[in-house]
Amino acid sequence: MTLQDKIQALPNSPGVYLMKNKEDKIIYVGKAVSLKNRVKSYFQAKPHDSAKTRALVKNIQDIEYILTDSELEALILECNLIKKHRPKYNISLKDDKTYPYLRITKEDFPRVLVTRKLIKDGSKYFGPYTSVTSLRETVELLQKLFRFRNCNPGTFNANRACLNAHIERCSAPCVGKISKAEYNENIKQIILFLEGKQEDLVQNLEQEMQKAAAELNFEKAALLRDQIQSIKQIMERQKIVSEDSVDQDVIAMARGFNESCVQIFFVRNGKIIGRENYFLKGTDDTDRAEIIQSFIKQYYNSQDLIPAQILIETDIPEAKILEQWLTKKRGSRVYINVPKRGKKKDLVDLVGRNALETMEKADLDRQHKKAMTEDAVMELKRELSLEKVPLRIECYDISNTQGTESVGSMVVFEEGRPKKEHYRRFKIKTVEGPNDFASIYEVVSRRFKRAGEEQGAFSKLPDLVLIDGGKGQLEYARKAMVEEGYSEIPTYAIAEKEDWLITQNHRDPIILPRSSKALYLLQRIRDEAHRFAITYHRSLRGKRNLASILNDIPGVGENRKQNLLKHFGSFKKVQKASVEELLEVPGINRKVAQNIYDYLRSHQDLKLRMTNNDEDYNPKI
Repeated sequence: MTLQDKIQALPNSPGVYLMKNKEDKIIYVGKAVSLKNRVKSYFQAKPHDSAKTRALVKNIQDIEYILTDSELEALILECNLIKKHRPKYNISLKDDKTYPYLRITKEDFPRVLVTRKLIKDGSKYFGPYTSVTSLRETVELLQKLFRFRNCNPGTFNANRACLNAHIERCSAPCVGKISKAEYNENIKQIILFLEGKQEDLVQNLEQEMQKAAAELNFEKAALLRDQIQSIKQIMERQKIVSEDSVDQDVIAMARGFNESCVQIFFVRNGKIIGRENYFLKGTDDTDRAEIIQSFIKQYYNSQDLIPAQILIETDIPEAKILEQWLTKKRGSRVYINVPKRGKKKDLVDLVGRNALETMEKADLDRQHKKAMTEDAVMELKRELSLEKVPLRIECYDISNTQGTESVGSMVVFEEGRPKKEHYRRFKIKTVEGPNDFASIYEVVSRRFKRAGEEQGAFSKLPDLVLIDGGKGQLEYARKAMVEEGYSEIPTYAIAEKEDWLITQNHRDPIILPRSSKALYLLQRIRDEAHRFAITYHRSLRGKRNLASILNDIPGVGENRKQNLLKHFGSFKKVQKASVEELLEVPGINRKVAQNIYDYLRSHQDLKLRMTNNDEDYNPKI
């Protein structure tokens, strides 16, 4: 069936369409009330079509679709598919952040915790907060003021108070030093603070202080006085921008070179509590309404707490359906408004000015970096006497712990900038024990055996190869390249301590001056290869060590073990997980979750089986 036949056969129903190129890769995802009408419109050329739309249509080789029951379902599916596939011709949100929230647990004596996950367990959540550092400082201040507990359920019912009680950071409800009623009154004060109702909180505390003084309880009165002073200092730093008590997100944008900056201000109870910048690629000939609309879809698709009101700078075509979607996510009415006058319009303009300033700064930084990298690449050609400019540089590194979980990395820089979609990781298959020479030989051989591929990271040959290591590693890398028929590619090793370049013929090393832009570029590439390799190595090592520990826990079989590994990714995260967090793992019931929790806390020495370098692992870089 031809492409035109497929278009004619599309149904007049709501759904999502996926456009693919000749490599069968998804290049665009969209939604429609009528799939047939929407898709046909792409192939009916219009004078005002953007260059991006014309390029998209030119590359469409196939179209698939998914039917939905409604436009709202299509919108939700569209958002999820864009996030999953990152199609080339969709506007792409570069920084898909997950924000921290503050959680007050639903317990007899609630805890106040920082979290990035919202669990429907009756807890009360506040946020999002743009800075986890500032959020932790807020929690520290609240703990100092109101002395809530932060111990986990497994250690709460202890026979004696913990260190926090002795340093006056906890009211010690575990040993009865505070009643449930008094403790929960403190929690109510914390909620007032977090809701932005500091005036009400100060009024309450002043009444309590006067009462304590009247009862000659001067110690309590002094404590309340200090709390009031701390809260008033915070109030002075917060700018009041709205008389409304409704939660608002305020969104505006500015254009740059081939990308746009969208800035969002978080307004809670009339006060700006934070702001964040986002950069969207591929927006050079896209109108502002489409950019704002695309941002709203991508941003709120990954957010859990939705404000009641979203203020934007321009009308968007899908405002009504987006309001329905956000209302469903929030559980109560959400409005998307374009203020035309007054304080709300002033606030949108303020966000727009901040977005413009951020975009201009980013453009200047980019121009500076571009000039620096162009100079560095040209300097490399000159200093190394290369026949052509090294526009594509590949660097290889090996990482292992005494020969176990040995891995290799390949990082790619093009025109002095990382090309992360071409990074590759290699699990060493043919080498036993700690042998970096044989390992680098295997990695380089595997890379250049695939040099003839039509597409992907291996299809383009490097202009320069860099090896993280010394003479031995360089010699084995060169051996692999000669055997695969690529002896003509210039290859150098960079010694880690001296940062000298070791040449193929092992003559005197090339010593670039410390101020050299070329040396700085090579150091960046070498350090990136090292980081990429060691991250992969740690992930494998952490999974292996975690798997061996989980084997000892009753009720944890192979399937549950794999689910835990997939969900948490590191021993540190499993060890820190609460029973509720363990329950989020597929296949883990409360009994098994409690077994895991109790076992890991009753065997604290298990952490000695993990090396000090184990970190939370992120497989996507």
